[in-house]
Amino acid sequence: MSIKDNLIKIKENLPAGVGLVAVSKFHSAQEVIEAIQAGQKVFGENRVQEAAAKFDEVKKSYPDICLRIIGQLQRNKVKEAVRVADAIDSVDRLELLDEIEKQAAKIDKKIEVLFEYHTGEESKSGFEDKALIVEALQKIEDGVYPHVQPKGFMTMAPFTDDKELVRASFKKLRALRDECAAAFPKMDLSQLSMGMSGDWQIAVQEGSTMVRIGTAIFGERDYSQAKKA
Repeated sequence: MSIKDNLIKIKENLPAGVGLVAVSKFHSAQEVIEAIQAGQKVFGENRVQEAAAKFDEVKKSYPDICLRIIGQLQRNKVKEAVRVADAIDSVDRLELLDEIEKQAAKIDKKIEVLFEYHTGEESKSGFEDKALIVEALQKIEDGVYPHVQPKGFMTMAPFTDDKELVRASFKKLRALRDECAAAFPKMDLSQLSMGMSGDWQIAVQEGSTMVRIGTAIFGERDYSQAKKA
């Protein structure tokens, strides 16, 4: 099936209100363009260097698309991430917020963020202490990070065939969102980015508003793209 056909199939099964992030990691700019021409507007990239090399060119022809950084972000990559991306979905520590604000202020750019919460996948990053997320939100409310716009939360479920463990991971993120939304009613923290190619149906059942799908759209990854970036 083509990228267009894959997108049609996935979108037909997504409930209204659930957004689709097409994960284009290790896929070419031409494949991204094929997805854009099929109607896809939002893309996710894990690696800042690859994202910049790809989307600087793509955005010249398609300036209205949205690029989200979804991979763990090192501080020395923040400047480029803030420049090229519309959102950073993998904020996993307070120090990262400091750097995002610093770099966004330099170019006077508002940037959306999601807080990544560790809900069960041992190999993945994310805040493990929700008190630190509350501290970050309080700083934003107090005006410490005027260029940072929090929109919600992100997680990765554990890599397992146990669907109940996966479901529990998503429930944990939804509970965090509900708690934070109640504590900070002036903020729009409604977004829940959870669910990927293998578990997005469960994520949607548990309240996901944004699923991240790559292989089911683009097929197997072309790792030669990593060498080009």
